Amino acid sequence: MKNKYIAIINGPNLNRLGLRDAYHYDKAPFENTLQEIKDYLGEVCKIKYFQSNSEGAIIDIIQKSDSDNDCLGIVINPGAYAHYSYAIADAMADCYSPVIEVHISNIFEREDFRHTSVTAQGANALIAGCKRKGYLYGVMQILDLIEYEKQKESESFPF
Repeated sequence: MKNKYIAIINGPNLNRLGLRDAYHYDKAPFENTLQEIKDYLGEVCKIKYFQSNSEGAIIDIIQKSDSDNDCLGIVINPGAYAHYSYAIADAMADCYSPVIEVHISNIFEREDFRHTSVTAQGANALIAGCKRKGYLYGVMQILDLIEYEKQKESESFPF
């Protein structure tokens, strides 16, 4: 899997991680989180990181990543788009590769409007409230899903 990668996509305002609301989002720069993931992965695969405040750009990178044979899966934090972007939800649902939705804070402990994630319907899993470790857990889940699919394919059923 040397040339393979996992796409990590952050939505609106997540370019300000390390600068905004440290209680919910941590005070470290996001580069620290990316480095932790790279350290965990070692030589297994790479990561490609993308952040945008624009819904259309996020949809474009989801579709581009899913169309790339070298992309193993997508870890996405759609930010506030999680609560109302059916367009991003549709792009996620259309993916052939695994998609894991991540939220740094526990969206179910916050304001009422954050309790619903329309985008999660297009994801294989939702990870919320694990702080920045959620991104690493998302990467781990993608690798587990890939391994599960390999095992499923190798099993023979006597029909």
